[in-house]
Amino acid sequence: QVQLLESGGGLVQAGGSLRLSCGASISTFSVGLMGWSRQAPGKQRELVASITRDGSATYSTSVRGRFTISRDNAKNTMYLQMNSLKHEDTAVYYCVADFGSQRYRGQGTQVTVSS
Repeated sequence: QVQLLESGGGLVQAGGSLRLSCGASISTFSVGLMGWSRQAPGKQRELVASITRDGSATYSTSVRGRFTISRDNAKNTMYLQMNSLKHEDTAVYYCVADFGSQRYRGQGTQVTVSS
């Protein structure tokens, strides 16, 4: 069982920045792929960024060039630096992590971008 806790969400103006954090209840040295997904009202959940255990990152086209994912396995924490935020980035952001044969997800943190 892996517990994930997101933090750092909030209200920001368009063009601003936020940094999300995700703390894991186990050592992330033993966790495979980690990532951030988001779900806006009325839309499907979207995986926007992911990072492998050795730090290789992948981004969706909607956030590439604006968001940066990173992980600090020594602190069991993953981050999402979000810059140049747009109104359409408004969503609940979830931390996800692959451990064993399961994908775990946190409770989510709300990000609201005012236009």
